[in-house]
Amino acid sequence: MSDSVLVLNAGSSSIKLGLFDIASAEPMLQCKGLLDEHEKAPRVVVSDASGKQLFTKRRASGTSGNSDLFSDMLAWTDEYLADGRLAAVGHRIVHGGQTFSTPVVIAGQTLATLEALTPLAPLHQPRCLAPVRAILSLQSELTQIACFDTAFHHGLTPPANRFAIPRQFGERGIRRYGFHGLSFEYVASQIAAIAPQVADKRVVVAHLGNGASLCALRNGKSVDTTMGLTPLDGLVMGTRCGTIDPGVLLYLMQAEKMSVEDVQHLLYEGSGLLGVSGVSADMRALLASHEPAAREAIDLFTFRVAAEVAVMANTLAGLDGLVFTGGIGEHAAEIRQRICDRLSWLGVSIDPAANARGEQRIAVKSSPVDVLVIPTNEEITIARHCRSLLVPGC
Repeated sequence: MSDSVLVLNAGSSSIKLGLFDIASAEPMLQCKGLLDEHEKAPRVVVSDASGKQLFTKRRASGTSGNSDLFSDMLAWTDEYLADGRLAAVGHRIVHGGQTFSTPVVIAGQTLATLEALTPLAPLHQPRCLAPVRAILSLQSELTQIACFDTAFHHGLTPPANRFAIPRQFGERGIRRYGFHGLSFEYVASQIAAIAPQVADKRVVVAHLGNGASLCALRNGKSVDTTMGLTPLDGLVMGTRCGTIDPGVLLYLMQAEKMSVEDVQHLLYEGSGLLGVSGVSADMRALLASHEPAAREAIDLFTFRVAAEVAVMANTLAGLDGLVFTGGIGEHAAEIRQRICDRLSWLGVSIDPAANARGEQRIAVKSSPVDVLVIPTNEEITIARHCRSLLVPGC
């Protein structure tokens, strides 16, 4: 009887699903899907690795919560596995705080401890924990495992993990944590396989999507990153502002009389590409737009990415490799070109034709900086962590 793990990767309006057989050393994808709550009638769709649809279920418009969809999904999973067994459900949890530096089984007070971290990721943490609670109410005996986006950066040391605020706040956990760790961990493992000549050198990984951040890797380990205490920091994102003068926040509250809740909504959901362009948070829509504000938003995005790559290169004392991943990083050739053009002074030089074709290696042969495009896979990273907990001595 073969064991499987169901991986749930919760986003802002949908949850990616992946079912993995963990019998072998490397988890094998059995099927994948999406639980989509964005539409008026929430639905779950599951397909095999080739894209053939295996299961779909739509709930009536106005259905409250997603427990019914999880019930449908778990029932179908049991039927699909036949003689196999669902050993656990693995979850991407955005914030692990100071407590969680490795994956953990969610038991006892773990869920309450994770909920207490919500102020550090007020939009993301509740979304990640909602499936945990839903499954707990449906199958309380089913093992659930939390895998953390902050864990890959847990080894950050001063000065990279500090804020210039009184020390007592740092002692209370007000520090730079970093995020997108599951993505960076996967990409680091791929660099070792694809470009071993730079895997143990100085590499910056650019995870560019609706959420975006950079990670400086030395010997495959995170030594700096652009996000800090919360997922608001760093790069310009789809609807998030990234790094901002804290005086702007004081001004909004004092002069504009905005409440804390209003400022939070503005920074998380009304800023970034959407706020600057007034057109869309979607880079595809901005690239297709002729609106001057859309081009300005693109220019700001690429300017900030390039500027922060330089910061990461400063931490690394040089740059040997640059890797693009995430929805924008993997698919938007124009954005990659613009960023690399801004970094020519650092030795970054790419082949426009290879970049336009979306090839894996896009640097010109003479470039001292290797430039790669590597699709990320957070789900298999979670499956690997789950297997390490479930299979003794693996």
